[in-house]
Amino acid sequence: MQKSSRLAILALLELASNPDRQISTAEIGEKYRVSAHHLAKVLLVLGRAGWVQSVRGVGGGYKFSGNARRITLYDVISLFEETEVKCRLSDPSQANPEEWALFDVSKEINDISVATYSSITLSTMLMQIEKRKKAQKISGSDAASDAGAKVSAQ
Repeated sequence: MQKSSRLAILALLELASNPDRQISTAEIGEKYRVSAHHLAKVLLVLGRAGWVQSVRGVGGGYKFSGNARRITLYDVISLFEETEVKCRLSDPSQANPEEWALFDVSKEINDISVATYSSITLSTMLMQIEKRKKAQKISGSDAASDAGAKVSAQ
């Protein structure tokens, strides 16, 4: 996945997690350690797709304006890159069985990848993020209680 696709997904997740809030490119860029300039280019493309809206003025930024239940990862990725693997045969009429086998496997991998990315929506990703946050809190509180137990045992 190209950097722009990855950044677009992260920005959409950030914005869709709280659709009423507007967030600046600087704030998103800082969180994901990317330049605000590159992020602005990505957000421009997302705006053309109708998924984010620019809010001008003091305290401006971007707001989510799409439908998190309908936008898939494939939808986002396809805005920024070729979505089909280009495994070409130099001359199909001259290709040997090994070249055809590699071509077939590459096409199958691409088809699986497209099907998977097409089945995962931003909403699904947001639920996954919440699960991770809950798991981290539980792990963090267990680690904290373990540390406290070790200190009191000494």
